[in-house]
Amino acid sequence: AHDIVNALLTGFPAPALREAIEQVLRADALIAVTPLYSGSYNGLFKSFFDVLDPGALAGKTVLIAATGGTARHSLALEHAIRPLFTYLRAATVPTAVFAATEDWGAAGGSAEALAARIDRAGADLAALLDRREPAAGADPYASVTPFEQLLHDH
Repeated sequence: AHDIVNALLTGFPAPALREAIEQVLRADALIAVTPLYSGSYNGLFKSFFDVLDPGALAGKTVLIAATGGTARHSLALEHAIRPLFTYLRAATVPTAVFAATEDWGAAGGSAEALAARIDRAGADLAALLDRREPAAGADPYASVTPFEQLLHDH
């Protein structure tokens, strides 16, 4: 938390925060999970994304998730968290995951329903990664056989 506040004030992240930012930037996709507080994302969660350069998440695939006290808080995913990543120009996975207090450690229905939501969101994330464009700077023709090799016997 101190490193994030210092980076917001000075514009320079400490080494540990710089490494965390670099990991986010190198990642093929993100799974962004926050506890909900007063009907929205946690302040530290938002502050982390505030220290990223504008456009740093453009096109990055992001699965969003949150935890909260009761299922009635689940709409925060759609009215607060998804708009945040839309503003950052990330490609959010259509299925989001919300876990309420009753989902944790419960036997039967709630725990199984949470596992099913996680599986569905994970499958959606994997499908989006399979369809994405090559990373910037990647050679899209690296696996194409050169024309001269195709005609070597003719």
